Amino acid sequence: MQKLPLICLVEDEIDLAKLMADYLKASNFETIVFNRGDHANDWLQKNEPALILLDLMLPGMDGLQICKNKRQLSAVPIIMMTAKVEEIDRLLGLELGADDYICKPFSAREVVARVKAVLRRSFVTIQNVSITTPPVVIDEQSMSLKVFDQKVELTSVEFQLFSLLYSQPGRIFSRQYILDNIYQDYRVVGDRTVDGHIKKLRKKLNEANDQVELIRSVYGSGYKYEAP
Repeated sequence: MQKLPLICLVEDEIDLAKLMADYLKASNFETIVFNRGDHANDWLQKNEPALILLDLMLPGMDGLQICKNKRQLSAVPIIMMTAKVEEIDRLLGLELGADDYICKPFSAREVVARVKAVLRRSFVTIQNVSITTPPVVIDEQSMSLKVFDQKVELTSVEFQLFSLLYSQPGRIFSRQYILDNIYQDYRVVGDRTVDGHIKKLRKKLNEANDQVELIRSVYGSGYKYEAP
């Protein structure tokens, strides 16, 4: 018998969590439910569900910290749920690696639809990428890079830039930090130089594989590498 996708549901409103779990089960998903953030975080450090439905405000540990902790280990899809509709909360959640967010109040049917949509996107990405070797192979000594087994020719600056972002997946590097750490004399270059090199680097990575976006812009903050 085929194993059903497991959804980790982290929601401190017990009645809402039960309702959502019932709807997910009716849509052929298995669920594991946590009402405390710290309990969910402990479980997620050792287990890998198909998707995480994660409330923002939780006892024990908030959703953003759980998201950040899990992103250091995995690219599992994460949907943030929140009653806080301020734009900064939405952006912060996505910057930490969330794949989508949904604002309360919402219907259980809407949640199920979002879950299916995010899983469908993740499935399509995986199906279109043949991962017989590590998706990204970087060799510091030879300054060479392979993306999905396709060699990518980079200049010295592009290689240093990619290596910096690659060193800490999910971390947002500001333009100033990049200037300070990549360019020997950052006083003769500026933000436009960084943006130009990022643009060229993205183009080369996209030519190697256009199904996965490895480098992402974070508006007003900088750039980050997202592991496929």
